[in-house]
Amino acid sequence: MMEKAIALYLEDIEVGQTFESSSHVLTIEEIKEFAGRYDPQFFHLDEELAVESLFGGLAASGWHTAATTMRLLVQSVPFARGLVGAGGEISWPRATRPGDAIRLRSEVTAVTPSRSRPERGMVTLRCETVNQDGELVQVFSPKIVAWSKEGSDANFAVGSPSAAVLRRSNEG
Repeated sequence: MMEKAIALYLEDIEVGQTFESSSHVLTIEEIKEFAGRYDPQFFHLDEELAVESLFGGLAASGWHTAATTMRLLVQSVPFARGLVGAGGEISWPRATRPGDAIRLRSEVTAVTPSRSRPERGMVTLRCETVNQDGELVQVFSPKIVAWSKEGSDANFAVGSPSAAVLRRSNEG
């Protein structure tokens, strides 16, 4: 039997609510591939040269950590109609290293219904990406659009993956 997907609407989301992801291991190959395409700096690409850098060894790009965090966020925070960002802050207090198994802990810090658009609101999260030792490698505080149950089907693409999740959750 297929497990029913959960889809949280604005009315279901509360300050203090938490979400946890599974983990993802960053390999040397993955780090170098990402860096080669998007952040080609020596401390992300060359183990020998990286020893002389600020990092003292090979480190994943902060943007690689951010992209992986986004994947973990999408997998662990089941907001109805997807995660549409509306800004935020990001920091990398520690480098992500080859072999690190990173996971995400997210907490709702604010829920603000829109005054002008009753079909939606804004949710602020504090997302902490940690390695296998529980050390913070990224802190991300995004603002995410959240949809209310009333009027949530307006302007919604019925064929989208989020629509499929919505249909499954409403079929009971």
